[in-house]
Amino acid sequence: MIDRLEEEVDMLERHLEVLQMVIENEPIGIVKMSNETGYPHHKVRYSLRVLEEESLIDPTSQGAITTEQTEEFVDELDDKIDEIGRTLDEMKVSEAQSAES
Repeated sequence: MIDRLEEEVDMLERHLEVLQMVIENEPIGIVKMSNETGYPHHKVRYSLRVLEEESLIDPTSQGAITTEQTEEFVDELDDKIDEIGRTLDEMKVSEAQSAES
């Protein structure tokens, strides 16, 4: 169960790294992203597909570009991650309290 969570966090980290590259270098293609990140082409392509499905990027003939939704997503991202972190912290506290009982 925890292994699955770790895999999801790793994948989210990759998606966010790809998104950051698009933000900083748009338009940018798969080959350049793969070369700069070290991720294989198929993983970059998957991240781009996920980001496109979330309406955070659009594909163009020159490469991926951001959308109108990208800035709002990035602005809210830190708060969302902090909220998830608090939830995980609460789970640790709950587990510690259960162990003490």
